[in-house]
Amino acid sequence: MEKIIVDGGTPLYGKVEISGMKNSAVAVIFASVLTNDVCVLDNLPNISDVADCLSILESIGAKIKPISKSAVEIDTRYIQSGVEAPLELVRKMRASYYLAGALLGRFGNAKVGLPGGCDFGVRPIDLHVKAFEKLGAMVTVGNGCLEATCDPEKGLNGKNIYFDCCSVGATINAMLAAVLAKGQTIIENPAREPHVVDVAGFLNACGADIRGAGTNIIKINGVEKLHGCEYDIIPDMIEAGTFMIAAAATGGKLYISNVIPKHLESITEKLREMGITVEEYEDAEAVCVFCEDKIEAINVKTLPYPGFPTDMHPQMSVLLCLADGASTLSETIWSNRFRYVDELQRMGAKIKVEDKTAFFEGNNVLTPAVVKAVDLRAGAAMVIAALATKGRTEIEDIAYIERGYVDIVEKIRGVGGNIRKAYFPDTKQMNNAS
Repeated sequence: MEKIIVDGGTPLYGKVEISGMKNSAVAVIFASVLTNDVCVLDNLPNISDVADCLSILESIGAKIKPISKSAVEIDTRYIQSGVEAPLELVRKMRASYYLAGALLGRFGNAKVGLPGGCDFGVRPIDLHVKAFEKLGAMVTVGNGCLEATCDPEKGLNGKNIYFDCCSVGATINAMLAAVLAKGQTIIENPAREPHVVDVAGFLNACGADIRGAGTNIIKINGVEKLHGCEYDIIPDMIEAGTFMIAAAATGGKLYISNVIPKHLESITEKLREMGITVEEYEDAEAVCVFCEDKIEAINVKTLPYPGFPTDMHPQMSVLLCLADGASTLSETIWSNRFRYVDELQRMGAKIKVEDKTAFFEGNNVLTPAVVKAVDLRAGAAMVIAALATKGRTEIEDIAYIERGYVDIVEKIRGVGGNIRKAYFPDTKQMNNAS
């Protein structure tokens, strides 16, 4: 097993280049199934979630050809109707449910295991089911699988779909199922996140007719078929936000490149509210972040895009621990997001959670400890906390972190962080073996 060891207390200075967006990449990879052709995807993040997506496609017949560390060729012409991906693969990650929308859209049938990923409690798929049924599919959920089929003669047909709440996964799955459906599909109250827009951009590059992605109404005019294309994944706003907070928490200065500043607006505004300087360079697709004074206490509430992202919640909590005064952080997306609090408390953080809100005393002097990554973004928060803390902190269960961050240890080392990976015995396996 591996862990991350951080000897913190050193400000981060230098330049960091952001990788492609995880949440976009995994959806676009599965969307390639709809093309029945060859696609070349670039700016893919070199992370375990992307590798798992490619393994799932390969397991159902796709031909995968690596081109570089960040580019791959995907040939989906050999995928056949009725295929089922191995459950052990699809249960590794939440984004595997996009395979259902892609297979349903292409073949009119799909059987996919229910997704896994970070444990935020129950992950309802009722909106996904609603979208598939609206388009004419018959859906059953049971025995750990989602199965959707439609009448082969009628196929899928465009309909009006209204979502009671914004759901990124359901919005993308509805788009995947609808692009080849007959007629027009209208999605009302869809998610507006940048990766929803990116998936629509990829599908349009393949010949789809999707309009309004990123607004409160998406219109999809069904087409007969899609073709392959070459496509670049957008930069990862969450990785960028993570390094923005790391710069502020350590009292350093980072120039963060390969970003889209508009995607970072909610993060930027909150950092500025805390007295942290954020300089934007639209032409250079970069931001520069530094903090020359004390960090001010603020109140934060996570919301669907363009609000403050839930995926930046744990990282922001570290800054609230260091801020001058009392702060609150309210979570409106994932009720189980606060599991990281126990780990920060091991480092001396003064946090009290009531229902869906955390209260921070602020002015905390964090101390080194042995902590663990309880999920992907919580793991990133532990890294930031360790970097901001004088002394040695050890972070376990780092596989969560590597699901979503490309070479995070090397990137931090490149800007002066004293951080490394180390191997240690798996005591649970050793005890079981004995």
